[in-house]
Amino acid sequence: MRAKVLIVEDERDIGELIGEYLCREGIEVKLVETGEEGLRALKEGHYDLIVLDINLPGIDGFEFLTRVRKDYDLPVIIVSARNSDEDMVLGLGIGADDFVTKPFSPKVLAARVRAKLRRYFDLKTGKRGEVRFGPFRLDLEGNLLEKNGRRVSIPPKEFELLSFLVKNPGITMTPEKLYEHVWGQQYGDIATVAIHIQRLRRRIEEDPAHPFYIETIHGFGYRFNPDALGKEE
Repeated sequence: MRAKVLIVEDERDIGELIGEYLCREGIEVKLVETGEEGLRALKEGHYDLIVLDINLPGIDGFEFLTRVRKDYDLPVIIVSARNSDEDMVLGLGIGADDFVTKPFSPKVLAARVRAKLRRYFDLKTGKRGEVRFGPFRLDLEGNLLEKNGRRVSIPPKEFELLSFLVKNPGITMTPEKLYEHVWGQQYGDIATVAIHIQRLRRRIEEDPAHPFYIETIHGFGYRFNPDALGKEE
């Protein structure tokens, strides 16, 4: 089955350009021009990744992404002419996996899409067992996080981050190392790591301000608390 990407972009020429390059990679695409159309498309069909503009008529890209994250775990790449730090932090904070500013290279964007899809499919098909901590069960084979037997919605990038930390309990990981292993890039915006750690803590910690599972080792980085493994609440 070919990967299928939903492009939500109100500038048709840009959307068609992105679609053309993705089609060259053997990826099936659907282009819609509003957030409302995008939400309908998600309900009516299956997609493996979303390429999302922020400046949309009707509901904007941020509102669209907020709604998507309530029900879907697929990767989302924001492509926007808005390049302020505030927009980038907001986009990543509410669930985007990457943020690309316009103007951009379609070839580079296609490469980023391929990389996100590859890691997404690896997570879906990898057989790596399960890990239990507190009320949580992390199913590394089924790519699921459960709390007290109920599934917890978690975006792919947060799942990758949690999985990597859990598989290396007690080992302090620098932001650079996490960025390289989870994002697959040696250089980039390392602040992305802290943003995703914060989001992950809000998802699993009883008190995110005083985390138990994902510890901060000041001056070094983060580690998963080895004392938490195997303990059920």
